[in-house]
Amino acid sequence: MSETKTAKPGWREVLRALGQRKTGFMALFGFASGLPFALFLGTLFAWLSDAEVDLETMGVFSLIGLAYAFQFLWSPLIDKVNIPGMRMLGKRKQWIVPSQLLLGAILVSLALSNPSNETIGWFSLLAGIGALASATQDIAINAWRIDVADEKATLDMLSTVYQMGYRLAALVGGAFGLIIAARIGWPQTYMLMGAILLAIGFIGLFAPDSDSKKLAEGQPAIVDELFVALRKKGELEPGIRAKALMVVAGLWAVSIGVVLTFMYMSLFYAPEDRPNPTEFTVNWGPWIIVATVVIPALISGWLASQKKQGNYLLSEDAPEPVGSGFVMDHLYRALVLPLVEFVGRIGWSLVLILSLVLTYRICDAIWGSFAYPFYLGELNYTKDEVAFASKFFGVGAIILGLALGGFMLTMMGRMLTLTIGALLAALTNLLYADLAVGGANMQAVSDAVGFTWLITQVPVIGSPSLAKLTFTIFFENLAIGIAGAAYIAWLSSIVNKNFSAVQYALLSSLTLLVGTLGRGALGEMIEDQGYFDVFVLTTFIGFIAVVLCLAEWFRQSRAGANSGVVTPEPAAQPAE
Repeated sequence: MSETKTAKPGWREVLRALGQRKTGFMALFGFASGLPFALFLGTLFAWLSDAEVDLETMGVFSLIGLAYAFQFLWSPLIDKVNIPGMRMLGKRKQWIVPSQLLLGAILVSLALSNPSNETIGWFSLLAGIGALASATQDIAINAWRIDVADEKATLDMLSTVYQMGYRLAALVGGAFGLIIAARIGWPQTYMLMGAILLAIGFIGLFAPDSDSKKLAEGQPAIVDELFVALRKKGELEPGIRAKALMVVAGLWAVSIGVVLTFMYMSLFYAPEDRPNPTEFTVNWGPWIIVATVVIPALISGWLASQKKQGNYLLSEDAPEPVGSGFVMDHLYRALVLPLVEFVGRIGWSLVLILSLVLTYRICDAIWGSFAYPFYLGELNYTKDEVAFASKFFGVGAIILGLALGGFMLTMMGRMLTLTIGALLAALTNLLYADLAVGGANMQAVSDAVGFTWLITQVPVIGSPSLAKLTFTIFFENLAIGIAGAAYIAWLSSIVNKNFSAVQYALLSSLTLLVGTLGRGALGEMIEDQGYFDVFVLTTFIGFIAVVLCLAEWFRQSRAGANSGVVTPEPAAQPAE
């Protein structure tokens, strides 16, 4: 459902939006999403190293990342299932608040535990449950952001504020976490982080939700109108839906079984027999995506086309479902209908959408694993120098980029900001290409603008050679912030509020997976041809994303879309 085009807001409107109650809770929820990710996938390994846990045993914790990579597998639960006794909190808050409280309790429990080789089983189980709770919270928070967006607290603004909170939490849980642990100890640090999440969970009770008003007025917000509509005249016949559901549900069941089997083997097998998480993601990840996204999308496209052509439709209202029919309708509503709606609405433009999803952040997703080998091994910087440039200065640059990206979204529009972000992100690879051959150009620019002098004032580590690295990381992270703000806002804008948890989780998972799959090929290219050629290649990949942004911009213009649309929601779909 498109809105009439309005004039671009000015500074006052931007500041007013930042002061919205929803925006404040969005920043808090963004912080709550970023903190567990940093603690479970980064800082925890430093604690295990200090506790002298052997590397083989420590390897079991790498499977925690699977909870984030494959979180879309249980996203239908977040969209469809109500937690007994929690529905009064709101559709999304019933998952957000318990997840935050559980995360806080788990961090406190970890603080009271001893991560030695003898007790690592209990410790890893707690961390695994925490990662699942964290990924579940992420699904619900992303859906909450899309659901509560309105003309005052726009989707663009909420998406930007979310990422700023997330990045700040990554700094608190990462670099600051290490600093705090060095002074008060690991148990006390995790106790403090757990207390923060428990406090956020309590404050989250007062956050608005998409159906908070209905619940406050005692209205039956639990009624699922989309489920009821499945048996109405003009909808697909239950028989044809059941056949499609059998295929889709079977593929999802096998995929979930594969992931659970891997997690069981990782937790309970001897270290030498445990499967490798990276190999699992590379070998099984694409097939899981094919089984849960590609094939169901093709089936959904066929169902949408049949409905459009008037085939297999109910000629009159069907009786209310009972027994197996009741279960079938609920499963269809959770697994198939989100894709049927998305494919039916987007049509063949789905190819463009998926291409843009796969290429827009691919450079950042792949490059992350090779950044430290490049800084430490190829350029021979010290760990302290890299920590200063990438952790402190770099995170600040990302937050600045997010703020700039949010302002650009508000003042210039979503698609123009998305395109500019893609172009800037591509061009920053050329800055790294210059570093790979000595960095003479970056050093000259840094000297000319006085940045080199500024860096040399940093005690102990400040040096002219550090300036060109810090200068490069600053511009890269500034571009990442602008591109990230625009990308999350665009991705959120193309999903339907009625299916926001599933549709967003499926699309965002493709971004995570493509980075994992591309690292092997990129590593081989670095070995064979060196870093310079790799940075030139990633620049051209970034240019492809720019072209796709322009194509998507043209598609939205033809469809009558505009940068002020909160979220596409066809009039035929009943709002909650």
